[in-house]
Amino acid sequence: MFSKSARRFGPALALPLALALAACGDSADDAAVVSSEPIANIAAPEGQSWSEMVQVTEADGYLVGNPDAPIKLMEYASLTCGACANFTQTAAEEIKTEYVDTGRVSYELRNQIHNGIDLTMAALVRCGSPESFHPLSEQVWLNFDEVMGTAQQGGQAMEAAMARPENERFVAVAEATGLLDFFAARGLSRDQARQCLADSGSVTAIAERSNAQSAELDVAGTPTFFINGRQLDAKNWDQLEVALQEAGAR
Repeated sequence: MFSKSARRFGPALALPLALALAACGDSADDAAVVSSEPIANIAAPEGQSWSEMVQVTEADGYLVGNPDAPIKLMEYASLTCGACANFTQTAAEEIKTEYVDTGRVSYELRNQIHNGIDLTMAALVRCGSPESFHPLSEQVWLNFDEVMGTAQQGGQAMEAAMARPENERFVAVAEATGLLDFFAARGLSRDQARQCLADSGSVTAIAERSNAQSAELDVAGTPTFFINGRQLDAKNWDQLEVALQEAGAR
């Protein structure tokens, strides 16, 4: 389970990658979703699909789909979490096509920050337009072994990077872990990435929001799912899909 001490901002940046990987997959038990009658599909605006519509929420989550959907799915996820990667590899496309595109379900993704690499990637997936947040996050999880393998190899350089001044720190982490090259290959230029990461105030604010929200909502690990504000004990797509259908997405 993701420990309370690891949630604090300072220690979260210093956590080794191995600890972050071990922090995945513990969702707190909570009440089941209340069963609902089936909800009819809701048409998207003409010429658009719901899965193409993205907005940033007040909590700095990235919501895709109908903002007024009667079923609101929210996931807390870490970009260094293997269980989160497995969930994306298993479910991302089906969530969009079978649920979000019906207009009945919106899907909001929020980051829980586990370490300095995690925070650096969370800043990078925000560096483009809101519409690029989900695709870039998915690219990290779809290529999880590659991303984490390269990051592990740069471990010593990353430790040195974390000792740099804040306006240099996250750029140095991205260089040491191969993240500048990874995101450049997916449309985020190295110059744009460097500019985003040099804004240390914006970067550290992501971690601060993560810490505050994790404490407020009792998000103990990742992935953690909510439907209409209720935290679930679902830990994989099979369990989550049952909950969505019970909520009326059938």
